[in-house]
Amino acid sequence: MEGTYYIYILANRSRTLYTGMTNRLLERVKQHREGTFPGFTSQFRIHRLVYFEAYRDVKAAIAREKQIKSLARAKKIALIEARNPTWEDLASEWFPSYPRKADSSLRSE
Repeated sequence: MEGTYYIYILANRSRTLYTGMTNRLLERVKQHREGTFPGFTSQFRIHRLVYFEAYRDVKAAIAREKQIKSLARAKKIALIEARNPTWEDLASEWFPSYPRKADSSLRSE
């Protein structure tokens, strides 16, 4: 198969990590952000794209995904921080920002 395949790592604000693979990175990140990708990522609101790699060969992409998934957490963090030391959401410009939760101290009593 030919195309572009992406290995990606998502994180939430608590830095819980999720590693996945897709050939449509924009669409997949959107699914995670909207919570339409069921399971672990929607349950823990893991939707910040903090790392990705692109491959032309699907077999190479699958092998790399398995390799990253097998890494210890510390090595995954080192991988992310080598390219994205501040853990910025790399997809922040692709989508509108999320509304922040209201500060409960500002509520009237």
